[in-house]
Amino acid sequence: MSNDCCQTSKNKQIENEWEAVHSQFREKEKQLTRARDELNAERRQLPKKEVTNHYSFQGADGEVEFSDLFEDAEQLIVYHFMFAPEWEEGCNGCSMMVDNMGHVAHLKARRTRLVLISRAPLAKLIAFQKRMGWTVPWYSSYNNTFNKDFKATLENGEETHGYSVFQKDGERIFHTYSTWNRGVEYLGTTFSYLDMTPLGRQEKWEQAPPEVRVKQTDTYEWWRHHDRYKNE
Repeated sequence: MSNDCCQTSKNKQIENEWEAVHSQFREKEKQLTRARDELNAERRQLPKKEVTNHYSFQGADGEVEFSDLFEDAEQLIVYHFMFAPEWEEGCNGCSMMVDNMGHVAHLKARRTRLVLISRAPLAKLIAFQKRMGWTVPWYSSYNNTFNKDFKATLENGEETHGYSVFQKDGERIFHTYSTWNRGVEYLGTTFSYLDMTPLGRQEKWEQAPPEVRVKQTDTYEWWRHHDRYKNE
């Protein structure tokens, strides 16, 4: 057998071995995906706690109430951005998180809004937002206890980062979920955000809580270019 034939045979063997190992690994990834789907379904079944405290925030358009943060959405995702009142710039890690946030139009199409909340005064937030070129709405909780109530500011005064999810039912607001520390690492895509919410992705394959009435669509049916949602 020629050297060329031997090399071809060896290359084919390497390719087959490579494909076999990668196929086995992909099966593990599929198992993880299915397990994550089950975990997300379980999260949607978690009990909700009504928010009874009154909160006013400072935003780019002035003072707003907590319910105003939803605008016309049913769900609200808050990123607790670490920015203490005495700091001159925002947290490095939180800044990287915002850099990786997807376009909010896709969330809006699923009746969900994403905002940032920090304790620093609004002027500092606006200046830093402009510097970083972000467009995600940012609100100051400088004059209220929101951060402490939702454990974004600890008892010792230290700031921490995380996400909290809220759902609006008429005039009532419910806290449905929070995650912290490494729980935020894989968040940033539209799907990862929706998976945290009680309504989920609102797609037909999902298991929705029995008491939740949500219009579910096919997976690809609702996707649009982000500049076309407003035209429908």
